[in-house]
Amino acid sequence: MGLEDRAKATAKNVEGKAQEALGNVTGDKGDQAAGKAKQTEASARHAGEDVKDGVKDAID
Repeated sequence: MGLEDRAKATAKNVEGKAQEALGNVTGDKGDQAAGKAKQTEASARHAGEDVKDGVKDAID
């Protein structure tokens, strides 16, 4: 399920970048902050997947 989780995290990152860009264009600080938060969440998800992969590699 790692690939699926990575795809979801990547989608969340793209969504966050788009929302932040929209906030930059419109000057909406709420959209900017929400977009950055989504990108941070995506980074955390990717880091979690990296840890899982590291554990799997160590076991194998």
